[in-house]
Order: sequence, then C-alpha cells, then structure tokens
Amino acid sequence: MLKHSFLITFRNFKRFKSTFIINLVGLSTGLACAVLIYLWVSSELSVDKFNENDSWLYQVMENTQLSDRIITQPYTPDLLAETMAEEIPDIKYAAAVTPSSWFAFTLSVGETHLNEIGQFAGKDFFNIFSFPLLQGTANQVLTGSNSVVISKELAMKFFHTTENVVGKTIGWQLLGLKYEGIVSGVFDNIPENSTMQFQFVLSYDAWKDVSKKVGRTMNWGNHAPCTYVVLKKGTNIKSFNEKIAGYIKSKNENSNVTLFARPYSDGYLYDKYENGKQAGGRIEYVELFSIIALFIILIACINFMNLSTAKASSRLKEVGIKKAMGAKRNMLLFQYMSESIIISFISLAGAILIVESLLPQFNNITGKHLFLNFNGSLILWLVGITLFTGIISGSYPAFYLSGFNPVTVLKGKINTLAGELWIRKGLVVFQFALSIIFIVVVLVVYKQIDFIQSKNLGYNKDNIIYLEKEGKVAENEDAFLDELRKTPGVINASSSGSTIVGSFSSTEGLSWEGKKPEEIIRFEYVPVNYNFIETLGIKMKEGRSFSKDFGSEDTKIIFNESAIKAMGLTNPIGKVVNMWGSEKQIIGVMKDFNFESLHENIKPLLFIINSRHSTKVMIKIQAGKERETIDKIRKLYTEFNPGIPFDYKFLDKDYQALYESEQRVSDLSKYFAGLAILISCLGLLGLATFTAQRRSKEIGIRKVLGSSEFGIIYLLSSDFTKLVIASMVIALPVSYFLIKNWLDSFAYRIELNFWYFLSAGLITLFIAWVTVGTQAFKAARVNPSQCLRDE
Repeated sequence: MLKHSFLITFRNFKRFKSTFIINLVGLSTGLACAVLIYLWVSSELSVDKFNENDSWLYQVMENTQLSDRIITQPYTPDLLAETMAEEIPDIKYAAAVTPSSWFAFTLSVGETHLNEIGQFAGKDFFNIFSFPLLQGTANQVLTGSNSVVISKELAMKFFHTTENVVGKTIGWQLLGLKYEGIVSGVFDNIPENSTMQFQFVLSYDAWKDVSKKVGRTMNWGNHAPCTYVVLKKGTNIKSFNEKIAGYIKSKNENSNVTLFARPYSDGYLYDKYENGKQAGGRIEYVELFSIIALFIILIACINFMNLSTAKASSRLKEVGIKKAMGAKRNMLLFQYMSESIIISFISLAGAILIVESLLPQFNNITGKHLFLNFNGSLILWLVGITLFTGIISGSYPAFYLSGFNPVTVLKGKINTLAGELWIRKGLVVFQFALSIIFIVVVLVVYKQIDFIQSKNLGYNKDNIIYLEKEGKVAENEDAFLDELRKTPGVINASSSGSTIVGSFSSTEGLSWEGKKPEEIIRFEYVPVNYNFIETLGIKMKEGRSFSKDFGSEDTKIIFNESAIKAMGLTNPIGKVVNMWGSEKQIIGVMKDFNFESLHENIKPLLFIINSRHSTKVMIKIQAGKERETIDKIRKLYTEFNPGIPFDYKFLDKDYQALYESEQRVSDLSKYFAGLAILISCLGLLGLATFTAQRRSKEIGIRKVLGSSEFGIIYLLSSDFTKLVIASMVIALPVSYFLIKNWLDSFAYRIELNFWYFLSAGLITLFIAWVTVGTQAFKAARVNPSQCLRDE
C-alpha cells in the first residue's frame, strides 16, 4: 500500500504538470526566502554569544536623571571598574574599556606606519572576553603600563610572523602624543560576530597617562570608558543590581546617576532605552523578518491548498474507487499528506539552489558573510521547516479529498460546497492582503529613507572630508590648516573633537544666572577650532562665530537654539555661564541643526574653543573637483607626516551609516514584497487557468450566443477582482497601523499620505489583472467549436 501511494503520487505529479510546476516554484521560492532569513536571524542572535563567560558576563550601564527624562548610556567613570572589583565580592573580574570607535591610532615599527583601530583596557580584559591568545597569558598581558597586545593580522603586517614577537617594540601616536609599547601578547583574529572589533589593546594605565597629559581629570563625575564585569557563579543579578544602583552616589553625593548591569550579549539586540527602560532595538527587525518568513511560506502553502482543492473534481473517481475497495480514511490522508510532503522536499532542493545563487547578493544587502554550513542545527531546521510546510499545505486538501462519500462520488452527484469556495476565496484574500501590506511597507520605508537623505539638516555635510590629527599635523595644526586653505579646491578647513554626526561628549556641569537648583540639563559639547562653523555651513541665529580678530576666545562659548530655550535665557548674547568652574561669555547662538539621527529631537549643544581636544581635521572641498583636490591634500599631508598613511572619510558617509538598519530594511523589504507578489500571482495564475478550463463549455456557449471577447475576459476576471478589492479593504488599515508604529520611532518623519495605501492596492490589482487577464484572454480567443465538440 505504501509503495502504491508513492506511485500514485508521482503519477499525479506527471498528470497535473502545470499544477506541480506552480507548486514547486512557489514552495521553492518561499522556502528559499525562509532559509535566507534563518541564516540572517541566526547570525544576529549569535552576536557576542561566543564568550565562554557569556552566562555571567555583564555590562554596567548608567541611568542619568535629568529634569525632564532619564538617559541611559554605557559610559561610566574611569575609576568604576577597579573600585567595584575591590569592594564588591560578587565580582570575579572587572575591566574598563575605551570603545575602539573613539580613536584612530598610528602605529609604527621601523619605517612601517599603519593607521589601526585599538582600545585601552583593564588588566582582566582577556579573562573576561574569549579572544584566544596565541602568545602570552590572560593574567599578564595587560599588567604593564606600556604593554600592547596585537592581533595575528597586525603581527603579520609588522613582523611577517606570529612567532617570537613578544618583547618587540611598537610605537603608537594618539592626540599628538607619542609612546612606545612592548608587545606582551598576540591574540587570534576577532570573530565576525563580535561587536568589539580591534587590532590591538593597550594597557589602561596608558589611558590614564594620556588623560593626564591632555588635561582630562579622572574622577567620579567624568564618564568615559565602558565597564564590563564577570560575576561569580550563583550571583543573583536582581540583588546585584540593587547593590550597585547607588554606587556612584556613594562616591559622589551630588551624582544623579544610578547603575544597573545588563547581560553583555543582550547589548547588540536590545540597545534601545526610553526613559531608563529597555524599549527594543535590533531585536525588532529580527522579529519582523521572522514573521515575514512565516507569512511568505504561508502564501506558498495557500497556493498548494487552493490548487489541490480546485483540482479535486479530477480525483473524485480515484477517491470513490479506493474507498469502495476498502481503503480507510487514514490511508487516504497519508497518501495526500505524503504528496504535499514529497513536493515540499523536492522544493527544498530547489530552494537550496536558489539560496546558493542569491547568497552573494543577500550578503551585500545585509553586510554579512553568510554561507550554507550544513551542520546539525541547520539540517534539523531545514527538515523541520520543510515538514511544517508540507503538513500545513497538505492538511486541508488531505482532509477535504479523503472525506468524500464513495457512493455519492461514483454516482457523479458530488457538488462543490459553498464552504469550500469560501475557504478558497478567503485564502486568496489572505495572500493578497499580505502582498498589499508588503507594498505599503516598501513605499513608506523608501519615502522615509529618501526624506532622511534629502532633509536640510541645518548644516552642509556634502563634500566634507575629515582625517585624524596625528604627528606633525597635530604639532603644527595652525600651519597645516593655513596651508590647507591655500590649496586649490579647498573651500575651508578647521578641526573639532567630533565629526558632528551622532552623539558625542556631554556634560551637565553648567550653571547660569536664573538656573533653578533642582534643574539638570545635559548639554552635548564639541571642542572646536576657528572656522569650524563656517566650514560646515552652520547658520547663526544671533551673535557671531569664533574669530581670531577678537583675540583669544578661550573664555567664549556658543550655544544652539535648543540650549538657550532649555536654559530659559532671553537676550543671551553677552551673558556669562559657568562651565566646570570657569566663566565663559556667550558670543553667539547657532540655529538648530540635526547632529544626531532623525530618530532623535535636537538636543542642547555648545561649542567651545579648544584646539588641543580637536582631534579631527575637517575640510570642505569644491564640488566636481574632489579627486584632484584630495590628491593635493594627500601631498600636503605627506609633507607634514612623511610615512604616515593618509586616511580620510567623507562626512556624508558617516551620516548615512546612522541609518544602516533602516536602509537594509528598505532593501530587503523590496525583495520580500516582490517574492510575496510573485508567489501569490503564481497561485492566481493556476486558479485562473483551472477556472478557464472548467468553464470552457460555458465560454463556448456564450460565444455562440454572441458574447464578445471582452465580455468573456470580464466574466473570468470579475471574481478575482472582487477578491483583490476585499484584500485591499483588510490590508490597508492593518498596514497603516504597522507603518505608523515604525514611523513613530523617528522624531522627523514623512506624513502618511493616502496615496501610499491607494497605490499599493492599485499596484496589486493591476498585477492580478495582468495575471488573470492573460489566461482569460487565451480562453476568450478559443474557437467555440473546440469547446463544444464533445457535446
């Protein structure tokens, strides 16, 4: 019986070739989509999970209570890690780490100079994180003040080997300071699924020395590095958080900061906080695309259900004879379920071929290096999702076909039940409702991304490059900037402590006349050099910019409009504020400009003159002459810094990086929407073809009686048109709710116009008309004699 069932299955595949091909293409496409999303989701969920201490590895976070809100940040006092390790018994290891994105180092060995990414870290860094050491021991490599631990890749660049490099000297430069480090260890290259990416690690004692030399005080009020701890096994995290909540206040009674620890590996996916509470993050996109994968598979399954039940009339005699011969319903169920499961596994083979061909493009969109590694978990998942697809797609047809009464079937009295028609129509409506939702998402996300890219930010980010101040450039900054401004193609040049893109340094250490004692305002601040405001094209609302024409401007300060509003100042020009114990006079007010992503409202901002802390040279170049101007800048830089690599970046690229996640959502949504529509139309094509075949005699009679080809096309298309319109009625309010929720995460966003939703519905309706119309046109063109010859 089992052999017979499989034989019948393959005969049916051969007999109903068009249905088989439609199901195969639909299921293969749906499974390919699910596999791609599975690979991406697995990669996202694996980030930072490789650490052996993962279960007990935490990052200490800060909640800062301001007058109107709570701000959550990962930056903590420099003293926190060492002090907590000494005073809190629950902590096994603790280390302060400066983020690698903060600095661009220049490393030197002999005549070889490289710009590399590095960080300062406490002595237990390699005990906390699982970055395997090829040379050196975790307890010792960061104990010396001049210790430097380098990557395998960096060792090969400098020494062309990873053997016997411990004890060798590497020079490094930062903020115009020069040091020599002794290689104390070599670590293996960092895994791709690590959020920490760096080429070397310096002792935290070296960071203390750098801070001292640039005039930065290490105390409980300054918050710079991140703090990571490994708790002893058995520690209750809730009790631990209660213990550390007021830790900084115990050291600084004026502090408005409370601490809490979050699992380190949660930081990547759950990085969004609102008013001190966890509020999502990248996990939302993981959940979104997981749901999309499920829905696309369901769309493919619906095709199988609809085509199988539509073809039921062709298999009625088979069912009747088998039942008359004594076949039990469970055997029929097994046969029809096996058909769907077999075609699902055949489709899986097709899906794997599709995935292999699309992976390079998919990796390009997602920025990952995904590949099909047929390990146990992937094989189990593939088998599971294929069985799920087979069971879901085959369940309704199997129960439907096996439920016929054999006597009624063999007498030819079976009629299509109204309930079956409604189920089939309902499934088509569900398919196209999802397709419409996908199209709305694509349209709105595309328009929001376009709005982000084209919005006037209040400053000019185009044609601005920046580079790090190092070597002679840092030592002779004014001379370098003067020469830059003389360079043909350079419009202006200055320097600053930040690129003005994203968040940067902040302070609450300001007071002014009229400030309420309980008022706490956080100001973003940027140390800048002369001409910085002019270089970026920032507009002044009142007052003036910094200028050497007025002598030294060290005691002057410039705020943006939001800062003046938050401070409650009127006629601010000339007024004096106290910043970190020094008085500074307000000489200007900038118009507000968006220096963070458009997810955020504009925050209070101030500029002060401080060339020592202005670590980046900002250069405005003439449009259309970028290449030749950059070549001239490179030549000038090489004259100042012979041997040091000339590395530069474009400011607008940094701005685009703020919306990397949104851009990828936009790109992926286009593909998934296309797949959903393709699979839905395949099913519609199959149903339209079957409907035209079933009604061929009716079409012939109508044509004999004088019906036009247009009338026939209208007859066959009208039912499907009604289904798509019903899909629009369901999908448009659902899509409005979903996309509005997404847009609400932006402080600046497009208006939700009605045409986005109407366009999505009309696009889907047009595609459905084309799909059904082709079959209807073919049916309408058939000679009536061919339809009626059997009569």
